[in-house]
Amino acid sequence: MAIKDITKKPYIQDRDENVFIGISLPFRKSTGEEGWFASESTTIEAVKNDIKNLLLTRKGERILQPNLGLNLQRFMFEQYTDETRIAIENEITDSVTKWLPFIEIKELKITSKRREDIGKNAVDISVVFNIKQNPHSLESISVQIT
Repeated sequence: MAIKDITKKPYIQDRDENVFIGISLPFRKSTGEEGWFASESTTIEAVKNDIKNLLLTRKGERILQPNLGLNLQRFMFEQYTDETRIAIENEITDSVTKWLPFIEIKELKITSKRREDIGKNAVDISVVFNIKQNPHSLESISVQIT
């Protein structure tokens, strides 16, 4: 006899566009009924914003949450080797596991490049992920750390 697992909450699709889930980035004033700031109406867009915020926040930058974020800027002027790439991947994976445990990273691409500006380096990060409760929907975001 099958036993229904009631310990996990079911994944609920976003059906009501009048329910808002998190603030949209970049911050801007709302033109509608969502409140003072513009907000997202879908869970996946809110999660994309959460991932971008996590990747772009430096550790110690957030008041009362000194461990939130990553220290990716320390890799900007290091030689880009396999060890550096693996260290960046590990830092991202550990931070996402701690702060966003409801998502699963499927693919993580990290590339380092020298920009045309003198003395400017950049690290491009591309994350393919899904929400654990809906494993069949893959989404992606890209962020550039300069």
